[in-house]
Amino acid sequence: MRDNTILLSGAEKMGIVLSKRQQEQFETYYDYLTAQNEVMNLTAITEYEEVLCKHFLDSLLLVHGVKDLNGKKILDLGTGAGFPGIPLKIAFPETEFVLMDSLNKRISFLNRVIELLDLENITAVHARAEEAARKTEYREQFDYCVSRAVARLASLSEFCIPFVKPGGMFISYKAADCGEECKEAETAVKTLGGKIVKAEQAYLPNTEIARTLVLIKKEKKTPEKYPRGQGKPLKHPL
Repeated sequence: MRDNTILLSGAEKMGIVLSKRQQEQFETYYDYLTAQNEVMNLTAITEYEEVLCKHFLDSLLLVHGVKDLNGKKILDLGTGAGFPGIPLKIAFPETEFVLMDSLNKRISFLNRVIELLDLENITAVHARAEEAARKTEYREQFDYCVSRAVARLASLSEFCIPFVKPGGMFISYKAADCGEECKEAETAVKTLGGKIVKAEQAYLPNTEIARTLVLIKKEKKTPEKYPRGQGKPLKHPL
């Protein structure tokens, strides 16, 4: 096994102790991710230590905002190559995950990852958020929705908040300086039944790279007309 000290020590600083099996799962994930990246566009980051830090540990930063993940049902929306959902699932095997993405070839990749890592209680779903959020099996069914997607927070909130149960939370992974983005998203968040409760800044372990986790509490049900279709959340944010 390669020197994974960065992953082990970084996880430990977040209160996560990785077993031998979990370490092997991360290794297998890295190998398959980089192999498949040769034939499909999954990540611009491929160097081993960078993937450990900027993808795996970055995904695990969720624990800075949400302390108790065990027994929860979590949606990773716009999951791409499986971030943050797969690293979180490896670290918290008792948690139920749904990984959702609009690109079918990514879902095929994720299904193979799930198989290779022998993960249970995790599903990869090919769907557009604005369509899936209108289905009863997904709408307001999750304790948490998480997303590392790059859309502005106002747009992302319209895609994500409808999936969250009242009393649950949408957590958006953002760059360090996202104060202005949070401010511009306040109207959208309130309209969708949520409230920004905290913007928690955290540093990737052993680096000076800062992240902000925007924690949005779902206070009441989302009005049925949201999310809007035809790309409106991106073109015309609330």
